[in-house]
Amino acid sequence: QVQLVESGGGSVQAGGSLRLSCAASGFTISGYCMGWFRQGPGKEREGVAAISTGGLGGSRTYYADSDVKARFNISQDNGLNILYLQMNNLKPEDAATYDCAATARQACYGDTWYIPRQYTIWGQGTQVTVSS
Repeated sequence: QVQLVESGGGSVQAGGSLRLSCAASGFTISGYCMGWFRQGPGKEREGVAAISTGGLGGSRTYYADSDVKARFNISQDNGLNILYLQMNNLKPEDAATYDCAATARQACYGDTWYIPRQYTIWGQGTQVTVSS
């Protein structure tokens, strides 16, 4: 059964850290572009970060913007088949439901990684709350 299961969400104060995990089963994450998305209250789903380690060009990572890139780190453990999102210096505006997702593509690309419809497998989401 192909499945993604997130964990690691919770409530933290501003400035705190969380590490989200996304355990995959039924397929190997190293063969696909993997992404993290979030959706805050009243907001549209947005891409946070993506990573791929296969395909031509080798390992690639993408982040939503320079602020996210400075505070978050996306990584994966291919041996454990787990995707991670380390989030540091969290801000109230980071509060959202975070989902991990997998595309059917071997590599992520700069012009498509943040588009939700590019992803075919989704987890159930994990909630992140940040208090000021």
